[in-house]
Amino acid sequence: MAGLVWPGLRGSQAHSSPPAATAAPGARPGGAAIEAAERLIEGLPPAAAVWCSGLRKRYRRQVAVDDVSLTVDRGEVLGLLGPNGAGKTSVIKILLGLVRPDAGEVLLLGRPARDPDARARVGYLPELFRYQPWLTAAEVLSLHVRLAGATVPAEERRECLALVGLADRAGDRVGGFSKGMQQRLGLAVALVARPELVILDEPTSALDPIGRADVRDLLLSLKERGVAVLLNSHLIGEVERVCDRVVILDKGRVAASGTLQELLGRRKLRLRLDGVGPEAEARLAAVGGLTRSGDAFTVTLPAEQDPTTVPDLVAALVGLGVRVHAVEPARISLEERLLDILRTGSGEEHR
Repeated sequence: MAGLVWPGLRGSQAHSSPPAATAAPGARPGGAAIEAAERLIEGLPPAAAVWCSGLRKRYRRQVAVDDVSLTVDRGEVLGLLGPNGAGKTSVIKILLGLVRPDAGEVLLLGRPARDPDARARVGYLPELFRYQPWLTAAEVLSLHVRLAGATVPAEERRECLALVGLADRAGDRVGGFSKGMQQRLGLAVALVARPELVILDEPTSALDPIGRADVRDLLLSLKERGVAVLLNSHLIGEVERVCDRVVILDKGRVAASGTLQELLGRRKLRLRLDGVGPEAEARLAAVGGLTRSGDAFTVTLPAEQDPTTVPDLVAALVGLGVRVHAVEPARISLEERLLDILRTGSGEEHR
C-alpha cells in the first residue's frame, strides 16, 4: 500500500474542518429521541467523532456492558482491548445502533447515533462477515455504495480496491478469495463511502505479516487525513504501533484507559550480573519488582523515579562485589501492562 491515496479526500476537502453539529432539519423517525439526545451535544468538544456515556447492556442474567464511557477524537486511532467476553464487540454494536443499550447515550460525529445522517458517515468492518460468493469484488463495492446512499465514481471505487491490494482482482468472484483477500475486501467496503469514522473489529485476524503491515500503513494514512478510527484487535503489537490511546475493557467495565505513555509509564531495567549474593539480590529487589533467570535480572522501575536510581544501583552492586556485564533500560510492553491490569486491577489511576 505504498503511496496511499485516500479516495474522495483530495485538495481542500482532505483538510477541511469537521462540520459543526447542527439541529436536524425536519422530522425523522425517532425524532423526539434524536432531539432529546441533541441537547447533549452542546458543550461537547466539536472534534469528537465518538462520544458515549454510561452505556449498559444486559442479556438476561449476563451483564455485557457496565457503565462504559469513552471518546474518539477526529484524526485519532483508539484501541479497544480486553479478553474474550470483555464486552468489546457489544460496545461496538451499541455505537453502531445494531444493539439498543439498556442505559447510556451515544453521539457519532456530533449527532445522535440514531440519526441516519451520522451513521451514513461511518465505515464498519465486522469481525465475522460473508459476501455473496457469486459477486465480483467490484460488484461488492458497488452494492455497498448503493446501500450507503453515496455517490462514488467507478474510478474512485477502483482506487479503493487498489488501496487494499486488490486492484488486479476487481473482476474475480468473491467465492474464490482466500480469507486474507476477503479481509482486504471488507476493509475496502468499510472505506469506499468516504467515512469520517471507521470502526474495525479485528481487521487483521486473517492477514499475513505483509497484510498486517499494509493495514498499519492504511490506519496511519486515515489518521493523517483526520479520519477517526476505533480499532478492536487481539494483536496487541499492532495496537501498540498505531493507536494514540487505549481503552481496556474487562467484564463489561472500563478497567483502564489513557495514552500509551500514560499506560506504559513504568520501565524495566535488564541486567546481566555475576556474583550476586543475598545482599545484592535484596538491593535489586528494593528498587522494584525483581525477576531472575540465571545471570539475567529484570527490575521493574517505579513510574516516578529519581534520575540517580540506576547509577546508584549499579554503584551499590559493584560495591557488593557483583560483576556487571550489561545494563539495558526497556519500556514495559502493552501486553505486559494489559495482563497486569487484568490480573490486579491496577489501572484505576488511568480510568
